[in-house]
Amino acid sequence: MKEEIRITKKTTKKADDGYKIVSVRMKDELLERLEALSAQTNRSRNELINLLLNAAIDIVRVEEE
Repeated sequence: MKEEIRITKKTTKKADDGYKIVSVRMKDELLERLEALSAQTNRSRNELINLLLNAAIDIVRVEEE
């Protein structure tokens, strides 16, 4: 008799963790600064980008032209 391989279904889809994938273009200098901060803090670029954006979005003021 052949052995069975059983695989359970995942309960959530891959992108259902509350996060979305976003692609961003940035200048080499900014990426280098991000990499340096990543090495200095032992945090991933992704984690740093989220932390920095969360902090910055609260202090943005939109000015009318």
